[in-house]
Amino acid sequence: MRAVVIIPTYNERDNLELLVQQIQKHANDLHILIVDDNSPDGTGDVAEALRSKDTSRVFVLHRKQKEGLGPAYVDGFRQALSVGYEVILQMDADLSHDPSYLPEFLDRISSNDFVIGSRYLHGLSVVNWDFKRLMLSRLATRYIQFVTRMPFSDCTGGFNCWRRETLEEIGFDDVFSNGYLFLAELKYKAYRKNFKVAEIQIVFTERNLGKSKLNWRIIWEAIWGVLKLRLKY
Repeated sequence: MRAVVIIPTYNERDNLELLVQQIQKHANDLHILIVDDNSPDGTGDVAEALRSKDTSRVFVLHRKQKEGLGPAYVDGFRQALSVGYEVILQMDADLSHDPSYLPEFLDRISSNDFVIGSRYLHGLSVVNWDFKRLMLSRLATRYIQFVTRMPFSDCTGGFNCWRRETLEEIGFDDVFSNGYLFLAELKYKAYRKNFKVAEIQIVFTERNLGKSKLNWRIIWEAIWGVLKLRLKY
């Protein structure tokens, strides 16, 4: 199946080249679409340099401004669907998602509509998080599970794989969320449509370079947005 991984970027110049190298090491046939939100640190230039080295497998979508994770992914999804990819993956640009899991995603999507990379499927699999971050993440997942009744062990993770038919069916026109809640909103839309979903265990490693995008605005959006999810769909 023709597959692409979408990588949203904002100020990730220190991580991007190594990430692309690791993706090509573990999934050589996988295409890469970098979606940069006009990063002031020159991430877009790094992306273009990587594209120029492999124009058949690396592509870059430059957005005019930083609007958040949700709009970046929506633009990336639209481009991937428009050129006919059958499988679309999501992963972070900060090396927190290990590309060595990509072959397992590609294998499992052959018999599922959607595959979730879970940090919590068989216990806790997170490296370099402090206790406060661990508790925040676990509480967020429990809260989303309670409100939405989603059975997934990791509702907010960003390492996922979709069939094109699944993304086309759930649609993007009515998506309202932006930050990390966007990841839960997509899962909830798929859950409500009764798509066949698989989870695989991943180890999440906190970034070594750059700054986390998590802030209190994103946290508050998630708290109120989860209630809106339940009312909207």
